[in-house]
Amino acid sequence: MLFAGLQKLTLLDYPQHTACTLFTQGCNLRCPFCHNSSLLDACRAPENPILAEDVLAFLYKRRGTLDGVCITGGEPLMHDELRDFILHVRAMGFLVKLDTNGTYPDKLRHLIDEGLLDMVAMDIKNAPDRYAMTVGIPHFDLSPVRESAALLKENKISFEFRTTVADELHRDEDMEETGKWLQGAEKYFLQPYVESDAVLHKGLTPPSQEKLQRFIGILRPYLPLASIRGI
Repeated sequence: MLFAGLQKLTLLDYPQHTACTLFTQGCNLRCPFCHNSSLLDACRAPENPILAEDVLAFLYKRRGTLDGVCITGGEPLMHDELRDFILHVRAMGFLVKLDTNGTYPDKLRHLIDEGLLDMVAMDIKNAPDRYAMTVGIPHFDLSPVRESAALLKENKISFEFRTTVADELHRDEDMEETGKWLQGAEKYFLQPYVESDAVLHKGLTPPSQEKLQRFIGILRPYLPLASIRGI
């Protein structure tokens, strides 16, 4: 398995743990606010590919120093080799956190049922009726995402939902519908869109802090612990 990037230390990606972050190449969505746009093309070789064997060698040296490994993308579950890689990581005693867009519920369930994951962070792009517009895929089928969200809400594993908010894409009524959909989840975060040169489509703007606070007020009747991250 090839990885597109390795951040050797993060104190943010895995809450309450020291970890490294691995980036996989390829994603099946085209969210305009994506800040990892260089990782979207699954047919494109990573600019600086990292062999799984080299990652495992790095981790072997970090036993006792790092607690865990965060695997993000792109969309990691696109890669069939991921399970075997995680098996090696677990064998060295590391925790594993997976970031996913929720479009591969069967693979997600298998990893959870096998006890190969310790935490999952799932992106919730928008309210159901605005998902296709937000992920940049016309006629997008939301059913796999709904299945993944329902799976996580079974509370077999630690998880969080999170939404990147762009001023042009998210409205009060979207927060209302999202809250109803995810009702009962303990951890839900709003994080403001951040402009950068790596964003897939330019022209979006970050929401104001006042707008984010208003959104939290709309969400909390359904998600009492909803909060803002990244401000």
